[in-house]
Amino acid sequence: MSAAAQGQPTIDAGSAQVFAALLEARTGQRIAAGRSWKFDAALKPLLQSLGLDRVEQLTARLMERHDTALADRIVDSLLNQETSFYRDAGVIEAAAKLVQEQPAPARVWCAACATGQEPLSLAMLFAEAGGPVPEIVATDVSAAAIARARAGSYSQFEIQRGLPIRRMMRWFESAPNDHWVAQPKLLATIAYRRHNLVTDPAPAGLFDLILCRNVLFYLAPHLREQVLERLAAALKPSGVLLLGAGETVIGQSERLRPCRRARGFYERVGAPDTPERLYTAR
Repeated sequence: MSAAAQGQPTIDAGSAQVFAALLEARTGQRIAAGRSWKFDAALKPLLQSLGLDRVEQLTARLMERHDTALADRIVDSLLNQETSFYRDAGVIEAAAKLVQEQPAPARVWCAACATGQEPLSLAMLFAEAGGPVPEIVATDVSAAAIARARAGSYSQFEIQRGLPIRRMMRWFESAPNDHWVAQPKLLATIAYRRHNLVTDPAPAGLFDLILCRNVLFYLAPHLREQVLERLAAALKPSGVLLLGAGETVIGQSERLRPCRRARGFYERVGAPDTPERLYTAR
């Protein structure tokens, strides 16, 4: 029985090293040793689209041609773009309420937004609440992911992940091939941009809320500290940062601390004293 049939990695160590180094050089993200199985699953669709049978053929093509476009496609394939609408719904709702308390015009940055479900979830909450809709800047290192987010088109599987039917019917329109497309007026509230958290400066201006969930634990410790410094500098004095459930600033940043007015969020050191809120990110 072949290694692939037994569920074991079929990629050779040399190819795994090449792709891991490419991913880290482009994004700062690491694939832990012993997780070479990730390459097989992640690169299979790319191999099929190129008419290749084995990962080693992809490695050879990359090394021989020095193809920048191919390198981009490989990195896009290896990035974890796992996301859904209203992911951790209580957290998203708490974040939206915090923004709505800020004086207009409020600003939100969804960093590492993947294919756009997170900023669209916030946009729907803001629109349904009435009042001024904050500016939402949504960024990701993947050009392909940003293109998809900007189009606002989702498969039946993607649209059903976390999105209540009433919201789907209100904010999306059916499209060919069992897809659903976000209404233009909703997409118009979001500015999508390609952005590398490790190498690029933060978007211009300061933000009331920054969401950067489930990215930091892929980075080396020194890069994690650099990204946290950049996020802290992009917050307004009263702004808050939301990380993934398994991420923290404790021991990794001297400019950020757990937020005193909203449990589960983080604020800049030296943020103004405000009354304790009841919002808790779970």
